[in-house]
Amino acid sequence: MTTKKLANAKKEIRKITGHISFGEMLYSLRLSKELSQTAMAELLKISKQDLCNVEKGRKQVSVARAKSFAEALNMPPKTFAKYALQDQLRAAGIPGKVEIISVA
Repeated sequence: MTTKKLANAKKEIRKITGHISFGEMLYSLRLSKELSQTAMAELLKISKQDLCNVEKGRKQVSVARAKSFAEALNMPPKTFAKYALQDQLRAAGIPGKVEIISVA
């Protein structure tokens, strides 16, 4: 799936669900790449159990770990960091939307 198609798919999902968690994003990406949990876990250098827990939202991911996942999957680190931070804010009960803006 191209980045453009993935972005469009995320927009459509947001219209229905309102929020996509880091785990849901990772799950969708795994399915779009047609990878099993075992294959994806190997790429991310984590156990299948850890991947399952992240995908189901039972385990949060730090920004550093989100960045390493993005790099392993050749995806934009900012996007992965954004989803990880958004989940952390939600878990803390802090309303809002995370935006990552590049600086010089």
